[in-house]
Amino acid sequence: MSETDSATIRVFLLDDHEIVRRGVAEVVNAQADMEVVGEAGSPAEAVSAVAQCRPDVAVLDVRLGEGNGIAVCREIRSNHPEVACLILTSFDDDQAIIDAAMAGAAGFVLKQIRGNELVESMRKVARGAQLLDAAATRMAMQRLSRNEVGPLAELTDQERRVFELIGAGLSNREIGEELYLAEKTVKNYVTGVLAKLGMARRTEAAALAARIDERKRQHYT
Repeated sequence: MSETDSATIRVFLLDDHEIVRRGVAEVVNAQADMEVVGEAGSPAEAVSAVAQCRPDVAVLDVRLGEGNGIAVCREIRSNHPEVACLILTSFDDDQAIIDAAMAGAAGFVLKQIRGNELVESMRKVARGAQLLDAAATRMAMQRLSRNEVGPLAELTDQERRVFELIGAGLSNREIGEELYLAEKTVKNYVTGVLAKLGMARRTEAAALAARIDERKRQHYT
């Protein structure tokens, strides 16, 4: 919040449910030191509205009918780094915590939070506090990794190599060429990998492999 501004904390709300926006707005506007200066029901509306009303804090819902609040957070932080973003969600989601941190969010709170706790969170991020700290993000990454990597322990060394090549986008024929296996043999391996991972489609395994690879790169950079 700029030192040249008054003591009033300017708040922007993004939620695709009008009743939720109205409820949060009532809580915020009841505070002597806060006011809602803008709101939106979609990401497209939010980006242009924030540029016009220039809030101190933007409260963004994660899951929207079109797009999501984390993508909006990323854009707001890129174009208006002075705006603190507070991510609001109905679910305690480790992936959302990680994505929020990567997008530059200052905090991540559940919709079940009490009204007085929510406005206090807004005050804190407006003052520059980071409610979404590195430790919380790291723990979320560890929990998510354990949940995802656990089934991989069931794979044989050869199945793990096939899994990694699926993640690299290789076809069965290309995997066969890489591992010196017949295409039919590779197909059998792929079927076995999907069964052990409890997946129905190859794209699911590819997505999991990509997420694991991305986290490895983030860890070592």
